[in-house]
Amino acid sequence: MAERALKPVPNDQPSGATYRLSKSRFTSGLQCHKKLWWEVHEPDAIELQPDKVLQDLFDQGRQVGEAARQRYPGGVLIDLPHSAGAARVAATQKALAEGAPAVFEATFIADETFVAIDVLERQGDGYRLTEVKSSSSQKDEHIPDVAVQARVAAACGVNITAAEVLHLNKEFRHPDSGDLFARTDVTGPVAAFVAQVPDEIARQRKMLAGPLPDVPVGLHCFEPRDCPFMDRCWPDAPDHIRHLAGVGPKRTAAYLARGISSIKDLPPRDKLNFTQRRQLKAMAEECLIVEPTLARELVPFTGPRVGFLDFETIARAIPVWPGMAPWQQAAAQFSYHERQPDGTYTHAAFLAEGPRDARPPLVEAMVRATANAERVATYTAFEKTRIRELQEAVPELDAELAALEAKLIDLHPVVRNCVYHPDFRGSFSLKYILTPLVPELTYNDLVIVDGRVASVEIARLLFVADKIPRQERDRVRQDLLNYCERDTWAMVKLVERLGELAGTHTRPTP
Repeated sequence: MAERALKPVPNDQPSGATYRLSKSRFTSGLQCHKKLWWEVHEPDAIELQPDKVLQDLFDQGRQVGEAARQRYPGGVLIDLPHSAGAARVAATQKALAEGAPAVFEATFIADETFVAIDVLERQGDGYRLTEVKSSSSQKDEHIPDVAVQARVAAACGVNITAAEVLHLNKEFRHPDSGDLFARTDVTGPVAAFVAQVPDEIARQRKMLAGPLPDVPVGLHCFEPRDCPFMDRCWPDAPDHIRHLAGVGPKRTAAYLARGISSIKDLPPRDKLNFTQRRQLKAMAEECLIVEPTLARELVPFTGPRVGFLDFETIARAIPVWPGMAPWQQAAAQFSYHERQPDGTYTHAAFLAEGPRDARPPLVEAMVRATANAERVATYTAFEKTRIRELQEAVPELDAELAALEAKLIDLHPVVRNCVYHPDFRGSFSLKYILTPLVPELTYNDLVIVDGRVASVEIARLLFVADKIPRQERDRVRQDLLNYCERDTWAMVKLVERLGELAGTHTRPTP
């Protein structure tokens, strides 16, 4: 690493400043000064309280960090609360003075900026700084994260000679095929970025000492991750340009840069795809658009012996079942409705229990449930991808799974290609389209209404069940069964509603 960039520098920040930065705050400020201002001045804001999904990510990140420490024998952990900054700094200095080969959570403070380095590893007369990430690759956003740590450590007299990101290895397969971690050297890019750190620290601290800054919305609201304060800054208007079907963050930002904030302000010369043109027509006429092709596209979903299948999955940073890669999705629950010749529906369900590999019993139950179906409907290709992965995980039932895959039909493109209601707001996800098309069926009566929450709750039941009271376990299990069943019943009712609409065209909205 370039020594000129990391040599100790004086603390030349105003002594009267009261807002301490950290590496997380620093990177937050790089994304948006307004975001950082709220995080510092409103630390108890509801937007900053971790929900179950975010808390699970934190917990998994902690597990990855603990696993990474096993790679450094003799390492010393600075095991003190972050609020005990002075004590942490003293403990770090003591560990370094005593020649520890590595210090975990090594803590330094300079320019009123606090950093706790995941791994500070002794190398000759200097140290290698290692940032541990639970992602499966090194990302551009990691560079400033590492750079602020390197700059603060160097300001405290630590000779940083190299920097790296230790991340999960996407080639690893549970339990022991390959190395769980992979290293990416970032010494060069970090050294190049370090020169920017002091000025940015000064800007952030000056901004924090003043009123809420005025920062217009833009691409930074989404990158490197969605801002938790999005609802404070973005209008909730149904015609906002971000609700244009398929627009995505980058094109949304490009429209805003052109001064286009409403869908109705789109210039006539702008090229829009067929779905977007249908959306504009539905919004302008305040009506439900039904294409004449709907009846034809619905044919595979009619008749007896049509099934409706939905999976819920787990995804763990550190894989838990044979052959799994970090963060690989693994089916652990399914719901299946099947239309019978008399017009009634049967229902079958499976939800894993205990930490053992759930995929073999799930596949056995699913193969039995779908054996007599002529076709099996899903919403998006998610289930098809999981079934192909299950063929590798449960090779003894490969033929049966291949036969099931051959029966799959996807309802998602039928809706996307043939129907638009103004209340879709540019989305064709099942939950967005259900209420406008099937208003009598909602998810409002359910405890679990989100697939990400379902994934976290399944993992909790499977791997930490002994820490959950039996009554709560039973309740969560029933909540999961109810949620997955609602997804497949929603498809049933959606097909019925689309059948009613087939053959019609433009309709007034209810």
